[in-house]
Amino acid sequence: MALGRLFHYAFDAVLVSTVLAGVKKTSGFSLDVDQLTTNPTAKSAAESYLGLGESVYGIIQSTVVNNGYFAKKE
Repeated sequence: MALGRLFHYAFDAVLVSTVLAGVKKTSGFSLDVDQLTTNPTAKSAAESYLGLGESVYGIIQSTVVNNGYFAKKE
C-alpha cells in the first residue's frame, strides 16, 4: 500500500516537472530557482528536478515526431 502511494507521488512529480518543461519550451518562461530558496543543496535539487522534466519532455517529443499517428497542423 505505501509503496504504491510512493510510486503514485513520484509519477505525479514527474508529470508536474514535464508540464513545467513544456511551458519553458513553448513560452520561454521558466521557474526561477533563485527565488525559491537560498540553500545551495535545495537549488541543486530543484534544478535536477526541472532537468528531469526536460528530459522526459524531450523523449515524448521525439517519440511523437517519429510516430505516424501524429501530424503537424499549421
